[in-house]
Amino acid sequence: MSFHKNVFVNCPFDDDYRPLLRPLLFTISYLGFKPRIALEELDSGTPRIQKIVGLIKLSRYAIHDLSRLQARKKGEYYRLNMPLEFGIDVGCRLFGRKKHSLKRCLILEEQSYRYQAALSDLSGSDIAVHGRSPEVLVTQVRNWLNSQAHVQAPGPTRVWTAFLEFMSDNYDALTERGFSKRDVEILPVYELIGCIDKWVRDLRTPRARVRTGRRARGKRRAS
Repeated sequence: MSFHKNVFVNCPFDDDYRPLLRPLLFTISYLGFKPRIALEELDSGTPRIQKIVGLIKLSRYAIHDLSRLQARKKGEYYRLNMPLEFGIDVGCRLFGRKKHSLKRCLILEEQSYRYQAALSDLSGSDIAVHGRSPEVLVTQVRNWLNSQAHVQAPGPTRVWTAFLEFMSDNYDALTERGFSKRDVEILPVYELIGCIDKWVRDLRTPRARVRTGRRARGKRRAS
């Protein structure tokens, strides 16, 4: 996949973020782009920071979710991985090769203005707020890619509906292969991306059709 279709994803990898990560990856793929994320492959021999730098250099677009900037309980350290990767991305855009000047990024947050307390240098930047809502996140990512890449994307409601259908279809396909409900829930990111790619690819074949009568069942499996 070319530099112009790659979207680097910088976000938390914990279980609490999983309901947001799935629609985030799906929206990118559904709109014809390729999500690039540190967990897209398992290689214990490659330092993660080296892998991240490589993915950033390969990606024209990037999505940075900075919603883990605040510790949630006493004695807990707030997460610095996401701001670090955001900084690397900005540096690549400013000091990289000529094509890297074309890089664009979307900053996501859970709440408005909270980021200013931790990263005051971002004051005045456009921040998209999702409020931990998967559907809102889909809308924010869809709108940003549509404006930056000029892809004439389908509407946010259609993208969200497609995601719900994917979740339902993918659950059925995986359970038929012997996956338990828990197995599906904790499906590794690289397998999830493979399932999304296949579903989207099949959808775009001449014989594929979108099944819109399964929204209710899909919604139960979207989180």
